[in-house]
Amino acid sequence: MFKVVKKQFLNEAKTICLFEIEAPLVARHAQAGQFVIFRLDEQGERTPVSVAGYDREKGTVTVMVQAAGRTTKMLHTVEEGDYITDFVGPLGHPTVYDGLKKVCVVGGGVGCAIAYPIAQEMYKRGIEVTFIAGFRSADIVILKEELAACSHKLIMCTDDGSYGEKGFTTQFLKQEIDANIAEGKPQFDRVIAIGPDIMMKFLADVTRPYGINTIISLDPIMVDGTGMCGGCRVIVGGQTKFACVDGPDFDAHQVDFDNLLKRAAFYKEEQDKAAQHICRMTGGKRNG
Repeated sequence: MFKVVKKQFLNEAKTICLFEIEAPLVARHAQAGQFVIFRLDEQGERTPVSVAGYDREKGTVTVMVQAAGRTTKMLHTVEEGDYITDFVGPLGHPTVYDGLKKVCVVGGGVGCAIAYPIAQEMYKRGIEVTFIAGFRSADIVILKEELAACSHKLIMCTDDGSYGEKGFTTQFLKQEIDANIAEGKPQFDRVIAIGPDIMMKFLADVTRPYGINTIISLDPIMVDGTGMCGGCRVIVGGQTKFACVDGPDFDAHQVDFDNLLKRAAFYKEEQDKAAQHICRMTGGKRNG
């Protein structure tokens, strides 16, 4: 059993919630870019979520979760002091920083929560960080101060212009790339993008003509998280990879996005039906 020691909604719409979980063994080994799999109770499904932070001294791991499907909506009903049944990890490979001097990190929606610890680690290492954070509207914006603190330049944008700049992450990324060229500044060594699959697909299209190394973090349908089930398979460079053990970071220019998007929609009807129901007896909660 794993205790929830902190719960905090991160935006006005309360669509994304921060949970700090007491998990000493996971906290001891966790690194930015990795993920964990949690289970609310013994009947619950296994759900992967990225590590958004950790405190090795306190023995806690932080995750930031968007209420999208049934399990994540149920997790949002869990309160401080409650317990969840499983919290397994860290899983996957941590993000690699070696040799980087100038990087652009792009986050879309809850992807900003995943990208935040990566940007924070690079900032600590002395890497120049430009962060582009995109959201649909002002009410779902998260981590304003936190992103500013780990970026040399921060661009906040919304689709409707209700907060920050109006527009999409793709256009601001292209502007930054072109500005580096026009002003004779060093180009980005790497672009790291985390967000909806379709956003990452279009960002890869932006960077491809410039030959800028682009890394994305993938979260396809996943069950065991150890490479056994094959549910999270993706096509990268014409080869089948498993996001859980080979990723979650992959070269965006090698990912078969058409296959990725098709597989992501495979269980959409079932997921939509399941998301409409939350057990009124427990709400997914387990007490000590």
